Amino acid sequence: MSTIDIPIHPRTKHGRFPWGPRTWPVLRYSQPPRAALIGSALAGLIGAVTLVDNTFGVLITAVTFVVVVLAVRSGRLSRWEWAGVAGVLALASVSALRAAEWIVTMSTTLAIVVGVVVLSRAWTWTGIALGALLPLFLPARVARWTRRGAGSIDLEGPRPVRIGMVAVVTVALCVVFAALFGAADKRFADALGAVTPEFDAASIVGRTLVFVLTAAGALAVAYVALHPPRFDRLAPSPRRTLQLWEWMVPLGAVVALFVVFVGFQVPTLFGGQGHVLTTEGLTNAEYARQGFWQLLAVTVLTLLVIAVTVTNAERIARRDRIALRALLGVLCVLSMVIVASALHRMSLYEEQYGYTTLRLFVTAVEWWLGSVFVFLLAAGVRMSGRWIPRAVGVGAVLTVIALAALNPDAYIARHNVERFEQTGRIDVRYLSGLSSDADAELDRSPDFTRACVHGRGLARVGNAWQQCTDPSVSVP
Repeated sequence: MSTIDIPIHPRTKHGRFPWGPRTWPVLRYSQPPRAALIGSALAGLIGAVTLVDNTFGVLITAVTFVVVVLAVRSGRLSRWEWAGVAGVLALASVSALRAAEWIVTMSTTLAIVVGVVVLSRAWTWTGIALGALLPLFLPARVARWTRRGAGSIDLEGPRPVRIGMVAVVTVALCVVFAALFGAADKRFADALGAVTPEFDAASIVGRTLVFVLTAAGALAVAYVALHPPRFDRLAPSPRRTLQLWEWMVPLGAVVALFVVFVGFQVPTLFGGQGHVLTTEGLTNAEYARQGFWQLLAVTVLTLLVIAVTVTNAERIARRDRIALRALLGVLCVLSMVIVASALHRMSLYEEQYGYTTLRLFVTAVEWWLGSVFVFLLAAGVRMSGRWIPRAVGVGAVLTVIALAALNPDAYIARHNVERFEQTGRIDVRYLSGLSSDADAELDRSPDFTRACVHGRGLARVGNAWQQCTDPSVSVP
């Protein structure tokens, strides 16, 4: 039965959302298609089985969500949407390949954000930001949408009771024959036990909750695929209110300051050990720590300055465009020098104090920020940056995927073991908190440090025993 969707203005208890019916209308009589209802139920069942105690659960569930979208969408997916599918599946696969909770959590969260942003078809900064928040706006809409669909199910076909009876008989037959086959062959019984989930009171409650959340997630994905918002319409139009001298004076001063800073600090930025040896009172530790966070703040602030300038600077006249290209190009190049300096300082910091999750993550963020400046340089050639928001998002996804491919916990463990071989110092307390991804690298360490890493309070050194907190085996 076809229905006519009548858009109404969305309201909340506290007033209106900051968008009108043209941006994302509430369709009063819209109902989910049968494919969405059946697909979400199957997704819930698959999630309840695979998301608990299964390393491939997130990936399998992500594939199920993609199938639901393909089932409810009419027409082909665009190349951008296929790229989003590839990004989501790549991020979801991290949970099957890595045991480190922080990288798995980061990848899974980013996969959800990428999925909803791509489904919302956003390309502006405003659209992407609101698209990332889309899960917060969906529960009430999806609940009403699902309720209308469930209330309109055609019951003229097989009755629910008969469907239930068929399902019960099917399950009973499978259980009986599986039990008989398992009793007849031990290998079959072992294989059956490996794929059969354990059921107890806590497990049933947990799997039921996972079923509900996964089915709701599949319904939400189907809803957005069928009724995508148009958040890009809320993006502010470029005002172009600043004349040449109004932006050129402050931006030129900033560029000049960058030039002077880079010129005066070349020995400090890239001097390395030679700079330490020739500077009185400067130690390796002080040089490694000196200025990294300030340079990171400079990088982020520079991106803000560029964004404000590009948004407000007039570019009608040829001289305006030439000046804008020249100054922003120089600023981007100098900013990449600052990024390189920050990366250099972080590498020295890691050599002095060892590798940690935070230091490795910050290094990855610096590389990503460097790629943003490359995008800005490319956009400045043709004075067109419509593609930059999506490119920055793709860069973030690739950065996380590259970080996961690096196997960060194993990378951290390997470099800390190599540092121990050179310096005789290692932070066993930190290494003991790494995930199982690091086990193979930690097994390369000497016996007494391995004992400390695995949680034993004493380590044998020669013919004597030492406490694991002794400075010779642990950084104080």
